[in-house]
Amino acid sequence: MDHFMFTRRSFLKGCGGAALASCAGVTLLYSEDALAANTYDTVVHLFLRGGWDGLNFVMPTTGASRIHYEQARPQLAIAASGAYGALPLTLADGSSTGFGMHPSATGLHDLWNDKYLAIVHSCGLATVVTRSHFDAQLYLDLGTPGSRVSSTGWLSRAWNFHPGKVGTGAVVPVLGVANTQPASLMGSTAALTMGSPSDFQLNAGAWQWQMARSGSPTGLRGVNETLSDLWAGTSTLESAGQRANGSLNTIATQAFGALPSDWPNNGFSQQLWTIAQSIRLNLGLRYATLDLGGWDTHEGQGSAGAGYHYYQNKIAELSSGLHAFFNALQASGHMSRTTVIVQSEFGRRVRENANAGTDHGYGNPMLVLGGTVNGRRFYGKWLGLKPEVLSPYYGDVPVTTDYRRVLSEVLIRRMKNPKLGSVFPGYSGYSPLGVMKGTDMTPEYAAYATASSLACLSTSV
Repeated sequence: MDHFMFTRRSFLKGCGGAALASCAGVTLLYSEDALAANTYDTVVHLFLRGGWDGLNFVMPTTGASRIHYEQARPQLAIAASGAYGALPLTLADGSSTGFGMHPSATGLHDLWNDKYLAIVHSCGLATVVTRSHFDAQLYLDLGTPGSRVSSTGWLSRAWNFHPGKVGTGAVVPVLGVANTQPASLMGSTAALTMGSPSDFQLNAGAWQWQMARSGSPTGLRGVNETLSDLWAGTSTLESAGQRANGSLNTIATQAFGALPSDWPNNGFSQQLWTIAQSIRLNLGLRYATLDLGGWDTHEGQGSAGAGYHYYQNKIAELSSGLHAFFNALQASGHMSRTTVIVQSEFGRRVRENANAGTDHGYGNPMLVLGGTVNGRRFYGKWLGLKPEVLSPYYGDVPVTTDYRRVLSEVLIRRMKNPKLGSVFPGYSGYSPLGVMKGTDMTPEYAAYATASSLACLSTSV
């Protein structure tokens, strides 16, 4: 006899809204119809977890920096030209910048040439130096460099303090494409976390009892069909169940499709495709986040060329996925209101190690791409790779631009959200770099407390 038994993950799928319902004023996912048309902007945050070697993604190709780069990386340096050489990064007028892009990043290079990609030099945690993955990632996720005690993530606060969010009809305003809740989404009563739309369903126990299907006995009501009866009461738990059931039904009734044949066939592309579809389905998506891990290249990193090179394959995965994402939304007319931010917790050391890899560093390039970007330009300050420049940072690229400055410009110019003190507590002195198109607003540095900004955690399913 088969026993109907829930795992912890299955239980969360079935009553995933329980934590949400205990927060005041929750209207999660199923309460309103999808919007008629996208008239709003969407920010997609891509976290390259593990410490991305940005110096081998954007590398100097001329001058003193090139000399120091080759001296520091005799095995790992990307050639300045040739069959496996750097892709030249020129300005719109064709003039040289003195930098190139990894040769496997052809898709991102195309976006640069088409003025849809901007690169911020030497970006990162300007107010704290750490080489701990755990600390640096949490500082970025929470938006509180130097502090790990916040009960809310920066993306949660960005939505919690989003001007005019009430009455927007947003069905899924905040989305994390992951199997567990991203820390950047802690504290949002509207955030939905799912690995994939096809996995967002109650599918534990015997297959024949999960739901009514063609061929099921007449009158059969499976577990999924009886959930609404199970949560029919008015208690807090039952109300939570109603909302969870509504969430499941909302995703189940959307026209999510299979990964297109012209996309790279991998998990990263599938995550991007989930976000692209959520934007195109007009669900009111304002903020989305996803990860691409595997960047902790302490040994056997490789550079570029024939044969297997770990790093070049990761760059190809990143570049081809983002290129497919861009093309899909550009074709549907949605890229003009979509901004993608790509960052990692820190860069890698300038000097390669004895294991043909690189150790944890500090400053790193930050990528911003989309139809709203003033692209084909570098932003921020590049101080070079002279030993006297690197020495105060123990051989690392220094941070010259606080990452919050870039994110704040996106919030203000694209999301019309000037409440920087609430999204990034303790941050002040913002001034735009000019990365984004849009209108400036006066930053508000006072922190505001609302019920939705407190320690009420959204539930991962």
